[in-house]
Amino acid sequence: MTSTKRAICDQCLRPQNTCICHWITTTEHAVEVLFLQHPLEIRNPKGSARLLHLSLPRSRLVTGETFSEEELHALLYAPFDKSDGGKVIQPILLYPDTSEDGRIEKSPAFIPPSSDATIQYRLIVLDGTWRKSRKMLYLNRLLQQLPRLPLSDLPASHYRIRKAHKPDQLSTFEASCYALMQLEKNAEKYQPLLAAFDGFVAQQQAYANMK
Repeated sequence: MTSTKRAICDQCLRPQNTCICHWITTTEHAVEVLFLQHPLEIRNPKGSARLLHLSLPRSRLVTGETFSEEELHALLYAPFDKSDGGKVIQPILLYPDTSEDGRIEKSPAFIPPSSDATIQYRLIVLDGTWRKSRKMLYLNRLLQQLPRLPLSDLPASHYRIRKAHKPDQLSTFEASCYALMQLEKNAEKYQPLLAAFDGFVAQQQAYANMK
């Protein structure tokens, strides 16, 4: 008896018959984005980080749960592009307040981005379930030392395909878009991305209803 493997899309890493590449919506952005993705999210069909990564030209996606201090420091502070070598990289962690957790170092106060052309802001996004992302934060001390961007007063999530830990939790895709809106003070630019996300969610719901 022989088995046939499903053809996989090289770009979105999903079976070609469920490819999501048509939802890629290339969007120029000033703030760089680094996705640190938990290994269990790589081929999760409900995951949204890779779609956003493919839509943001100045983003990187790296998979892992624990990083050496040297590796993580390079990910946080090394230029993505050699042409930006003269700029100072300022990473900002997208994560809620964890001051009640004595195991996690208190993060420094967040300083809103300035118009200083010598500074390149970089949004750091932990992609994983609430429990996994919290573990990633706990295991990687350098992440705890970053200024942190909490989001508040947000609209309800459209991420109906995955159960949230709390009512106000968003998908990685949505949270990152709202963070970029806040940092760049430009909400309109990211509306096409959110529309594409709605299409992606609808596609996943349709597949689930077919089972």
